[in-house]
Amino acid sequence: MDEPRTILHVDMDAFYASIEQRDDPSLRGKPVIVGGDGERGVVCAASYEARRFGVHSALASVIAKRRCPHAHFLPVRMSHYVAVSREIFAILRDFTPLCEPLSIDEAFLDVTGSLRLFGGGRAIAEAIRARIKEELDLTASVGVASSKYVAKVASDHDKPDGLVLVPFGEEAAFLAPLPIEVFWGVGPVTAQTLRRLGIEKVDDIQRADPALLEARLGNLADHLGRLARGQDPRPVQPGRRRKSMGSEVTLGEDCADRDALAGHLARQASTVAFGLRSEGLRGRTVVLKIRRPDRGLVTRSETLEHPTDDEVVIVRTAKRLLAEKLPMPAGGVRLIGLQVSGLDPADGQLGLFGASPETEKRRATLKGADAVRRRFGERMIQPASALGHGRRTEASPQAAARAEARGRVKPRPPGGRDEGQSGTSRTNERGRS
Repeated sequence: MDEPRTILHVDMDAFYASIEQRDDPSLRGKPVIVGGDGERGVVCAASYEARRFGVHSALASVIAKRRCPHAHFLPVRMSHYVAVSREIFAILRDFTPLCEPLSIDEAFLDVTGSLRLFGGGRAIAEAIRARIKEELDLTASVGVASSKYVAKVASDHDKPDGLVLVPFGEEAAFLAPLPIEVFWGVGPVTAQTLRRLGIEKVDDIQRADPALLEARLGNLADHLGRLARGQDPRPVQPGRRRKSMGSEVTLGEDCADRDALAGHLARQASTVAFGLRSEGLRGRTVVLKIRRPDRGLVTRSETLEHPTDDEVVIVRTAKRLLAEKLPMPAGGVRLIGLQVSGLDPADGQLGLFGASPETEKRRATLKGADAVRRRFGERMIQPASALGHGRRTEASPQAAARAEARGRVKPRPPGGRDEGQSGTSRTNERGRS
């Protein structure tokens, strides 16, 4: 029999909210909600203190406020989270090149070939958690097992800041007492169906007659049977690549003003382009998305001659789609989004303008701007076409304190104003992280 693999699932704890609490120590121990705080806002992430009140990702902000009225609402700083994510993945890849990102804040690692160098699975997991804590002042939960599925279940078993190792041969015993929701592919509807059949826990699948299960569940029976025994032969795939990158915002009020919508697109193009450059990617297709007041979705797209990671090219294309290919819906626009797809690594690509001196100068400008964004936050550099559009809000004392603590801005005089951020994000953090 082949030697068992050693698979780690590393999962950051309440990633977005934990970064905000780290950057502003006055928020530690307090409920923090990251996301839009308007009537149409949505929770992107919640600290564990906020989760105790029933707040979770994808919850409407108005409901979150009712459940946790004393929570601190903070805008999404996606470029900052992406920058921190890159530091985390750099740590992970120090232990093995077999690192498969699942999202901005979690990954599978196959450390089977690293055991002689770094020790057993537990030792490697402890070393990773220690480095993340020491270098980034954040916590991660890690599951260690012989398969991806069991490692992922284990990482969620003792959150936050947990480490759970499931020894080879003990997978079924570990899974047996857990509720059926731990099965991949079992959502609320399927769980309700299983419970009507008297199946409440993984143990019920393990003990059931396979023929009876197949008669009741069809093809799902074999899938659940294998998972119940901890069987998951899928390899860790480090070559998985992002297919698209986007940003969208739900507007505070329905908008039919094309200039205002173009301002939102300029900000979104800046966010998306920065994300592409941060991950070493360029895209070929620009997609504009709007949602009508009746919640109907309309998209328009254009494929570029050359792939790009330049916000000037992206926003120019998006504005052209808005002006020429998108009739304004009756009643205006409820949501506007921008996406770049058809992504490939940027290495070796000449980009839109070829290898001309103008191109080199533009790349140097973008590199300098990105350095400022990473150090001081994305909002320190905004496209001129975005200024004057979108919601503006008074800068809160907490926001001013955070900015001053990070060295972003000088203290504002009384009555000073700051540009509001309207909940733009590329990735929603999972509710159980």
